[in-house]
Amino acid sequence: MARKKYWNSEATNARWIKEGRGQGVGNNYKPWLSVRDVASEGRSHRVYGHLTNRTHHLLSDLELATFLLLQWRPTTTDIREQFPLDPTTTKQISIDTGITHPSHAGVIQYMSSDLVVNSSEKDRSVFALQVKPSSKLEDKRTIEKLEIERRYWLQKGIPWSLVTENQIPSTVFKNIEWLYSLQAENDDEADYKHLEQYSAWILQNSNLKIIDLCKDLDSSYSLPIGESLFQLRNLLAKRYFHFDIRIPYIELRCSDLISEPIEAIIGVSHVPN
Repeated sequence: MARKKYWNSEATNARWIKEGRGQGVGNNYKPWLSVRDVASEGRSHRVYGHLTNRTHHLLSDLELATFLLLQWRPTTTDIREQFPLDPTTTKQISIDTGITHPSHAGVIQYMSSDLVVNSSEKDRSVFALQVKPSSKLEDKRTIEKLEIERRYWLQKGIPWSLVTENQIPSTVFKNIEWLYSLQAENDDEADYKHLEQYSAWILQNSNLKIIDLCKDLDSSYSLPIGESLFQLRNLLAKRYFHFDIRIPYIELRCSDLISEPIEAIIGVSHVPN
């Protein structure tokens, strides 16, 4: 899940600031980095967020897992991914600690936190998260940059935490692998037709496991074995429905699926990267 390095010029930084990257809240927020900007050695994800009604850019499966868990927390009110840190502050921390600041060809690079979360919790109304595979913590340079980030949020009085795969239930990764190993074609017309059909079937069979529902549909409509599950899985992967990612997909019942507003899905599915 390691990422390939990217470098920005001063002109690019200025342009991104002018575009409003790293600014805004809720559905008006624009992440500093998009999936197009950073080539990932793992999987990157553009996913609809039902809390913010916008597309989120997650740069690894681990970031996606953390994001999906945050979305399901009843106290989460906003999630801003790829959040840039004020370079004036990070440069001063670098000077104070003697840690070399990230730079390239003499250009100071913006640092970022993977997720900044707003919450309704009184003692934790906002907190920041950095998401890293535990294997990365063996790298000295990674630890140095994490220390700059930790001190940055400490100065602001905002809780900061490091998240590794060790904090994520294995079920979450199994669900993500099941959903996003799917290679389905983009066919909006077919998706909307299937969404209408499955929304009705799910409503009529709330106590049935989705796997059993799909088996019944294959039998009733003389479909190839697994076709209905493929169609529903495609809708789930594209976030037409959301569910508690901690529930194993083989145990999911129809009542566990919550339909997203079709207008919101259509809106975010056509935004550029």
